[in-house]
Amino acid sequence: MDEKYIDLNFAKLDIERVKRRKYSEAVYCECKSNDQLAEIFKTFSQNGQNVIGTRASKKQYEAVKSILPAVEYNEKARVLTLVTNKIEKVGEIAICTGGTGDIPVAEEAAATAEFYGSNVKKYYDIGVAGIHRLFDKIDEIKQANVIIAVAGMEGALGGIIAGMADVPVIAVPTSVGYGTSFKGLSALLTMLNSCAEGMTVVNIDNGFNAGYSANQINRKICGGK
Repeated sequence: MDEKYIDLNFAKLDIERVKRRKYSEAVYCECKSNDQLAEIFKTFSQNGQNVIGTRASKKQYEAVKSILPAVEYNEKARVLTLVTNKIEKVGEIAICTGGTGDIPVAEEAAATAEFYGSNVKKYYDIGVAGIHRLFDKIDEIKQANVIIAVAGMEGALGGIIAGMADVPVIAVPTSVGYGTSFKGLSALLTMLNSCAEGMTVVNIDNGFNAGYSANQINRKICGGK
């Protein structure tokens, strides 16, 4: 393949991913030093590319911001974004959580979807323990092109929504829950074993992949813009 990348010794930046996939490379920030992350963001910026970083700490944000003042930080989502080229937002993705404890993962999904070009509406704390809260919003939720359902504990929210909606549902299990939830494994297995058709499941706490995938579906529905 005749594609270029930039070799920083500690990282090889896939600067041609935009041509190949329409979207720039995402950076997983955990386990990277402040200096490494700052260098990665600076290099992407010098090449005129937008860049998103997930699982970023406040200290990492401050290190990047010291050399790139335009960088923004969503503390709840732990997401860094640097936007060089504005992207027009289209369509709508609905992001739902079972409880308040699931919000950080939902915020990661929302920040990702918005960064890559989707409009997002949020419906938090509408889990099955008080299912009337979901029923109160379900007609509005169903207007979205894609629904993301984020839930820990037993993880039932995704299957219930998928059983009522006629649009793609992406379920995200979270590590929220007591001992026998096994740090999200219980929710993951519930979602994987759901009998509701049309529901896709991502990894535990993986709000990024849910937001990215939902954005791809949403933008394709909106004409591939």
